[in-house]
Amino acid sequence: MIHQDKEIKSTKNKAKSSCSCSHDEPVHSDNDGHDHGHDHEHNSEGSLFKMFLPAIISFVLLLIGIGFDNYFPQTWFSGYVRIAWYAAAYLPVGFPVLREAYESIIKGDVFSEFFLMCIATIGAFAIGEYPEGVAVMLFYTIGETFQGMAVSKAKSNIKSLLDSRPDEVTIFENNIAVKVKAFEVKIGSVIQLKAGEKLGLDGELLSDTASFNTAALTGESKPDTKKKGETVLAGMINENTIVQVKVTTAYSDSKLSKILELVQTAVTKKAPAELFIRKFAKIYTPIVVYLAIAICVLPAFFVDHYIFNEWLYRALVFLVISCPCALVISIPLGYFGGIGAASKNGILFKGSNYLDSISVIQNVVMDKTGTMTEGVFKVQEVIINPEFDKKEILNLVNVLESHSTHPVATAIHNYVGQIDSSIELKNVEEISGHGLKALFNGKELHVGNFKLLDKFAIPYNIDPSTVVYTTIAIAYDRKFAGYLTIADEIKKDAQETVTKLKALGVKVTMLSGDKTNVVQFVADKLGITNAFGDLLPEDKVNKVNEIKAKNETVAFVGDGVNDAPVIALSTVGIAMGGLGSDAAIETADVVIQDDKPSKIAMAINIGKQTKKIVWQNITLAFVVKAFVLILGAGGLATMWEAVFADVGVALLAILNAVRIQKMKF
Repeated sequence: MIHQDKEIKSTKNKAKSSCSCSHDEPVHSDNDGHDHGHDHEHNSEGSLFKMFLPAIISFVLLLIGIGFDNYFPQTWFSGYVRIAWYAAAYLPVGFPVLREAYESIIKGDVFSEFFLMCIATIGAFAIGEYPEGVAVMLFYTIGETFQGMAVSKAKSNIKSLLDSRPDEVTIFENNIAVKVKAFEVKIGSVIQLKAGEKLGLDGELLSDTASFNTAALTGESKPDTKKKGETVLAGMINENTIVQVKVTTAYSDSKLSKILELVQTAVTKKAPAELFIRKFAKIYTPIVVYLAIAICVLPAFFVDHYIFNEWLYRALVFLVISCPCALVISIPLGYFGGIGAASKNGILFKGSNYLDSISVIQNVVMDKTGTMTEGVFKVQEVIINPEFDKKEILNLVNVLESHSTHPVATAIHNYVGQIDSSIELKNVEEISGHGLKALFNGKELHVGNFKLLDKFAIPYNIDPSTVVYTTIAIAYDRKFAGYLTIADEIKKDAQETVTKLKALGVKVTMLSGDKTNVVQFVADKLGITNAFGDLLPEDKVNKVNEIKAKNETVAFVGDGVNDAPVIALSTVGIAMGGLGSDAAIETADVVIQDDKPSKIAMAINIGKQTKKIVWQNITLAFVVKAFVLILGAGGLATMWEAVFADVGVALLAILNAVRIQKMKF
């Protein structure tokens, strides 16, 4: 029942009660990363037949019994023989539910849906309505089987989207190609990957170039060309020539393993709608039982010619239609569908609660570098004062920046070239939001933004605001030595992102530690009105707090270590997972795997559609059930109508829940 501590477990138990294979065996991984779930059992016709065999037996016996009763009467088909026949039709589908009801009662959960169905069907037998008693349990069981299949399919769809690694890989041992288990491969081993094969572990490409299908990781089937030395990830498919990859990460630590873990744990974080149904059921189910008792007993005091069996029948109809199957399954299934649809498009939600949260986002606040821009910087110009040796200064800067993982450091290294090993820096220190400092030959070296020079009171003779591009200031021996300008390219879908967010009624703000005129330059190109530069990490936090102070929801999108605090602070934290730092990805509620900002609007849209479907199911279930409950209490609905209405609502809710995975976003 949905008021159990773990309503999804209850749902799976129901599925188990209606078929011969178990739906409640968890999909888990051993230390080697292999999955041992049993979703694959449902892929064969034999397994489907086995699942429905109890229902088929029950259905055949029921039809024959109804035929003997109404169309070709048999003299022997009466009394105890007739009762035994219908009991035989009842047991294949009824016994598992009776067992579940007993186990629930033993655990203290009396008012479960199993209990409701048992009362209704046994009561029907007690008043001689044997065919209806069998039919109620039969169609309830068929509905539960379909529901269990839907849950299993939704979970396996999510899993298949992600865990696409091969069990075995080919590595070189003493220049001989050997096939080994993927989880046994050690860091430093070299994998040979043939055309069409999937990569089993994260690594570094040793071949000059290679083209990979990255759909398992990003949802994008367009090939991604990688060059020698670039990172390639488990799950990527080699498109053409044979390539070699040096393993850099253990099997269990690969990005795909972490992604799979995130999605598998996502269902443990419940959305408000799921929590609402759980709390509602604690009140709803006992009330339904007591109302059924009242419908049966109270008329004896007010109705002339009271017939117990007639009012008991009305009470049983009331119980059948009150069974909350549609709510039990369709709500979590709706969220499974949303998480699966997002995963298919390279967006990871860490819980169904974040699908709800993102659907009501009013503000999207984003970092500039790595989010709206490529994060791939190139040195544009080098201005070094004549009193300094340009080559020496650039070599010093190159060595100092080698202590940083910032994209700026990569740009400088690509421009200057090989690091001069003869240069030995001391006391290297990174100053958050400012840059780096060190000592060389007893003299101070400062490399960073102009705020770094201001902090150490080093004078300079230019106005930083006149330089459009990102500027890296250099000071040596407490003298201004010059600066580098670095440009970052705006992402191709950045403009589309802003347009889509505005169409959704979301306000867009851009924050950056880069200087204000650079930030404004990018903002003007993208049509972003609210843009702020020269911000330290704590300044970004303050900006988000200002928005939250207006009682408005805010999603922050970032990729760097310094974005982690503000990601944690926001209503929904979104991290760019491709180039993003582990800190940002760990802190975020939503991870965009391919770093495309257009996926921000897509994530919001998926959240809105998921919430819409969930509430459609809730409304459908309550309206139909309330209507038929009234008819049943008034004696205007038979048990046949009640069971068809109950199963029909459940199946409609299931179909509605799974359609989100077919939607285009």
